[in-house]
Amino acid sequence: MSKIRALVVFLLVLLPLLRPSALDAQAFPVDAFDRYVREAVRAWEVPGLAVAVVRGDSLLFARGYGTLVVGAEDPVDAHTRFAIGSTTKAMTAAAIAMLVEEGRVDWQDPVIDHLPWFRLRDPWVTRELRVIDLLTHNAGLGNTDFLWYEQDVGTREILERMRLVEPAYSMRAGFVYQNLMYAAAGELVEAASGLPWATFVQRRILDPLRMDDTRTTLAAVEGEANVARPHFRMDGSVQQIDNASVDPVAAAGSIWSSVEDMSRWLRFLLADGRTPHGQALLRPETVAWLFTPHALVEPEDFYPTQRLTKPHWTTYGLGWFQADYEGRKVDFHTGSIDGMVAIAGLLRDEGVGVYVLANRDHAELRHALMYRVFDLFDADPPRDWSAELLTLYDGLEREGEAAAARARAERAEGTVPSLPLSAYAGTYADPLYGRVEVRSVGEGLAVRYGGLEGPLQHWERDSFEAVWATRWRGTTRVTFRVRGDEAVALEVGGYSLPRVP
Repeated sequence: MSKIRALVVFLLVLLPLLRPSALDAQAFPVDAFDRYVREAVRAWEVPGLAVAVVRGDSLLFARGYGTLVVGAEDPVDAHTRFAIGSTTKAMTAAAIAMLVEEGRVDWQDPVIDHLPWFRLRDPWVTRELRVIDLLTHNAGLGNTDFLWYEQDVGTREILERMRLVEPAYSMRAGFVYQNLMYAAAGELVEAASGLPWATFVQRRILDPLRMDDTRTTLAAVEGEANVARPHFRMDGSVQQIDNASVDPVAAAGSIWSSVEDMSRWLRFLLADGRTPHGQALLRPETVAWLFTPHALVEPEDFYPTQRLTKPHWTTYGLGWFQADYEGRKVDFHTGSIDGMVAIAGLLRDEGVGVYVLANRDHAELRHALMYRVFDLFDADPPRDWSAELLTLYDGLEREGEAAAARARAERAEGTVPSLPLSAYAGTYADPLYGRVEVRSVGEGLAVRYGGLEGPLQHWERDSFEAVWATRWRGTTRVTFRVRGDEAVALEVGGYSLPRVP
């Protein structure tokens, strides 16, 4: 591992020397890029999008396209607020860095020194988990988003349930994207500073950068003007859907902002931690630490875009994915929550940044616009990333549909449930997963888990498929474990929930 990391660091130092920047050779082509974005928005059927481009301390481009809601007239502009999703994570990492600079926290402090109540299932991991491990997605945990997504549970209770989660791999021996560890980082910010995460970020980052459009939670932005609504493609058309709140794990992705404001954040990072007014919020060496590779990311855990960008290495810093592209180091991060997408991208060695927000679920033209901008600051002709990525992601969608069709075709034919449907109705619960309610509805069954509910459609034998009423949330397979003439447990997502009286 040490040899691999040494090689990566060597490459990061060498690459900028091997490839001279073309920044001084051309001005940013505003009109041509504007035309390109307009065509991309049409091709990807995105209701609304905004993009900002920065170079050094200058804002070169900030425009909106389309509308806040599909079919409506209210236009998107550079001040329109969207959910920025997991690009919030970089601000959480910066908040921790501020506390490190003040001596309130050290990167290598055991987390339990600051959060004595925080426990993981393995006592050794609980004892050895360090502050930096909260930010690198390699603490040994699998995905645990079921604990917060559409659940009416507070942050503290969500994190306390982590003590029941089985490890997925040895700590620091893998990489699995983990929102709840960032939520724990938010709790650590409060424990060390005395301020809730949202208040700390507002006072220490948003206010000094004069990010007046930005709100730290969905709850804070609801009801305000110039806020985009989320969309999803269903039944052959793009339709408005409901917002999904990330507020229970706010430090992982709850911020709403505009490209105008996020351009200020990017320029602050490119200025090594200084505001446009000369205030130093972070030291240059601390900013460099945020962008230092801290975890290796295997190809299967990276973005599908790598099929086209062909990176030689992929890593994760503190709130930033990283890869090489055409001899240049790219630091970037996406944000995704139902019907909303974001991407922040930096070529720090060249002083270039791009930020994209859009209001359609997994609209991957965000990657296309980022790489298009990067190409425009290079001597080579830019690639048509919108067309190339549209082809790639259309192919991935077809692959997914084919896999789903194969799964349906492989079901055991002619099977029926072991029991009358009414016998499956009841409450199933455990301390980790919470409560799942199954009830009889007419001649069928319905299920509720937190804010998710819908009918249960028979799959095979004692397995059913929960078809969520909010259809953009897809389906979930559940299986009942039967003993004699009763259902004694419900299995979902690898967990078995016993039936309770």
